Formats: sequence, C-alpha cells, structure tokens
Amino acid sequence: MVRAALGFTVLTLLLVLLFRFVPVPVSALMVERRIGSWFSKEPYASRHAWVPLEEISPAMGVAVIASEDQLFVEHFGFDWNAIEKAVNHNERSRRKRGASTLTQQTAKNLFLWSSRSWARKGFEAWFTLALEAGWSKRRILEVYLNIVEFGDGLYGVEAASQAYFHKPAKRLTNAEAALLAAVLPNPHRFRVDAPSDYIRGRQGWILRQMEQLGGTQVVKGLGK
Repeated sequence: MVRAALGFTVLTLLLVLLFRFVPVPVSALMVERRIGSWFSKEPYASRHAWVPLEEISPAMGVAVIASEDQLFVEHFGFDWNAIEKAVNHNERSRRKRGASTLTQQTAKNLFLWSSRSWARKGFEAWFTLALEAGWSKRRILEVYLNIVEFGDGLYGVEAASQAYFHKPAKRLTNAEAALLAAVLPNPHRFRVDAPSDYIRGRQGWILRQMEQLGGTQVVKGLGK
C-alpha cells in the first residue's frame, strides 16, 4: 500500500508538472464522454482545439471568473465561505448547490471522472492543491478555458467560439463571452445557440459582474 501510494503521488505530480508546460491533448472528461458514446444510440462527434491564453479574448477569462469563481485570484484552490454556504443550503434544500472553484473544476475535468463520490472529492482535493502549488493562476485559467465543456462533444473556448459564433476565440465580445459562461453550470441542459430567458438573465448578470470586477484587467494582471 505504501508503494502504491508513493507511486500514485509521483505519477500525479509528474502529470501536473508536464501539463504546466505542454498543451493538454485530451482530458479525462473527454475520454469519459467518448466511452459513454459507445453505449449510446445518439451520434457523437468531439471538437477540441487548444489555443494559448494570448489567443483567447480576455473577456472570456473575466466571464468565467465572474460566473464561476470571483475569488479565483485570491484563494489557494478552495473558497471556504462558498463551501460553508453550499453545505448549509444543501442541508435545507433538495436542489443541490456546488461551490467548486475554477481550480477544482480544472482538476476534475483534467484528471478525474464526473460522477460524485467521496473518493472523487478526495482525489479532486489532492489535484487541486497540486495545481495551485505547481501552476500559476494564469496557467490554471488557460487550461480550464481549453478543456471546459460547452455542449455535447464541444470542449474548449476555441471550439465553442467557432461552433457558435464562427470566429476565433480571440475575437469574442463581452456579450458573447458572458453567454458562453452562462451555460457552464450545465452545458447539456442550457444552450448557447438557443438561450432561454434564464440564460439571457444570467448573461446580463455576468456582464454586470465582469464590470464590477474591473473588466479585462483581471486577466491581464495574472502572472505567467
């Protein structure tokens, strides 16, 4: 067991170190979705294109920070106040609320399976700490934007921008970035190309939050 634990630790740290510098070719979520498609009658096609953060509109980075993790720049992987609020809410309501930071979501999408369990949460915490210790905030945001799921088989903001707006991610406007971010809580239920009133309302809220956070300076101020 000691050897297994040591081997796991070394392997995961090597992966974290590797992806600090190398573009991520595929994530665990992409693999999981592909395997799931083998057992489904629905057609499945995967689209993914890696682009460096310099080739992504700063508005997109601000939009996901505004919608998913407004303390991203300040915390070390976990937003403890959000976690406490989520726990209290979930004890009172059947509708569960999450409190995952961008770092936690990156760790989960990149390395782990999607189903909820205490085991997965434990591995997620380990990878979250490893990413925060081994990567810059800029790198975490860059990888997140390149692997996050925006729809069935649609991974990363470049693929999403091309699919929905027919242009590269570096040309996304504030409104387009906010619309993409608005569907992230559930990209299989919510649609960018057919936004509901709820999504339009969420888009407007994200735009206001983006302005309050200081606009694109949030992303431009991230270190290397």
